[in-house]
Amino acid sequence: MRKFFRDFKDFISRGNILDMAVGVIIGNAFGKIVTSLVNDIIMPLITWMFGAKSLADLSVVLRYTTNELGQKVPSLTWNYGNFIQSIIDFLIVAFCIFLVLRLVMKSKQLAETAKENAKKGKPTKEQKAILVERGVNLKDKAAVKAALEQLQKEEEERKAAEEANKPKEETEADVLKEIRELLREQVNSSKK
Repeated sequence: MRKFFRDFKDFISRGNILDMAVGVIIGNAFGKIVTSLVNDIIMPLITWMFGAKSLADLSVVLRYTTNELGQKVPSLTWNYGNFIQSIIDFLIVAFCIFLVLRLVMKSKQLAETAKENAKKGKPTKEQKAILVERGVNLKDKAAVKAALEQLQKEEEERKAAEEANKPKEETEADVLKEIRELLREQVNSSKK
């Protein structure tokens, strides 16, 4: 039974599972935003152009039946308004997802370009500003390369210092070890 729960814990704590869960939650919230955009902003404009209460009301009656009062009532309708609304929903959702993915891809591309420039010794705009502040001649490639290496070392040292200053996350084994030590100390002090 313990192995089962340990396997379940390992499954749950995998990074890609957590990423997927976050994606589902954000996707759900994003879906609500897009649904509101479609239902509350775009559809009223489209139905206003068609002159109907809502787009879903647009239909063609294919067959009538007679009710108890002798009135003809539609029994079979072709609801093309629902179909049009579904198409518009799909196009808007697809367009919004396209915009988000395009933004993500652009940011990744910019990050990769910055990495490539750093490897080639080309400074980014931010790095150029720092180099100018430090009085480095940007036309001197050797000086720029040396200054970029120095900036990279400083950045690595800063990250290492931040990492060293972070409080250590205790694992379950560390907590159990501390509890054992405290219990031993209590037992030893009670014996004296």
